[in-house]
Amino acid sequence: MANIVIIGTQWGDEGKGKIVDLLAEFCDVVVRFQGGNNAGHTMVINGEQFISHLIPSGILQGKKCYIGNGVIIDPRVLLDEINQLTRRGISVTSSLLKISEKAHVIMPYHSLIDQMRENQSEKSKIGTTGRGIGPCYEDKAARTGIRMIDLIDSSVFIDKCTTLIQEKNKYLNCFFSCHPINATEVIEKYTTYAKQLSPFVENISILLDRDIKSGKQILFEGAQGTHLDIDHGTYPYVTSSNTVSGNACSGSGIGPKHITGVLGIAKAYTTRVGSGPFPTELKNDIGDYIQKKGAEFGATTGRKRRCGWIDIVLLRNAIRLNGITGLVITKLDVLGGLDQIQICTAYEYQDSVMYDFPAHMGVLSACQPVCETLPGWKEDIGGITNYNMLPEAVKVYLKRLETLCQVPIEIISVGPQRDQTIMLNNPF
Repeated sequence: MANIVIIGTQWGDEGKGKIVDLLAEFCDVVVRFQGGNNAGHTMVINGEQFISHLIPSGILQGKKCYIGNGVIIDPRVLLDEINQLTRRGISVTSSLLKISEKAHVIMPYHSLIDQMRENQSEKSKIGTTGRGIGPCYEDKAARTGIRMIDLIDSSVFIDKCTTLIQEKNKYLNCFFSCHPINATEVIEKYTTYAKQLSPFVENISILLDRDIKSGKQILFEGAQGTHLDIDHGTYPYVTSSNTVSGNACSGSGIGPKHITGVLGIAKAYTTRVGSGPFPTELKNDIGDYIQKKGAEFGATTGRKRRCGWIDIVLLRNAIRLNGITGLVITKLDVLGGLDQIQICTAYEYQDSVMYDFPAHMGVLSACQPVCETLPGWKEDIGGITNYNMLPEAVKVYLKRLETLCQVPIEIISVGPQRDQTIMLNNPF
């Protein structure tokens, strides 16, 4: 029996959706344990693109999918996603999809506060998606949030919602001169959502305990990436949840002894959406080439992603923080056509060389990448499914990554389709 956590090692957008979809074939349950609809997992099945924001990627394989207590849920977005998948022939029934009764609910005032703050001034922007993620987690920490169990209990919901909207209206009016939110309209709308979602609501911790005891294999699906973690990321340019592997336990309701492995997903290069330091960013023709060839646009926001060379300082930081047991290298095909490829092995800061990732954003912003150069390759590797058939320059690049990271590469992705994958070791 294997219970595997999938984690992004960079700033998100590493291709986790494809890998979860690929490995879902070998597991019984897929669990999402943090974040909200600020995440987007893109999967291409038989040439058809699917993007999920809340529902675990395993739904495309017909697997049981759980949304854990660490996730925050916008009911409208979730229902839209269920309806869209259903229209495209994907079964999303209450027997397949389960939502934690302890998961918190994104309310209209959360999104409004998020957008107002982000638009206050150019200087204060942190690159939020404006979907209410941060304000919802704020209310969770303040113990004033509304959980799914509250949403489906009409008397509790009406009482909490009325009180909270009174409070939020005062805040919105005082700081942003906003028109007040109509509590009656919100209650009516969310009561409709509650009726539609109530069949899906369960105690996920108990379900997982039963699954584990019966020998089921479980895949825990992380959203965003390690360096967007609220504690361990490039704060304040981070998301509002813990994205590291340790949160697979607290965000779903199981103990750490049940986790048998952690797969770290890394692009063959590095990307970042939004603001924040990015030492290996390429603001030149090569960066543009990677961005265009890799179709680097955010699945959730549509924003163009910043692109740069792979960063080993960043990767080693993620390996330590997550206890990563194996690496998955994605979008390797995108680097094809370049004469040379660089790997950042350290940072230079004020005449000293740094091998560890700094916490101080001023220091990180001033760091310059120390790189080594490897030969590139011209061949199209998108159709190769056997490691031995890869061009020698590709194998040299991969071996160098393994040596620098001291973690084995277990899966290599050479394109968006399921079959554009080289499986060196199946964790299940």
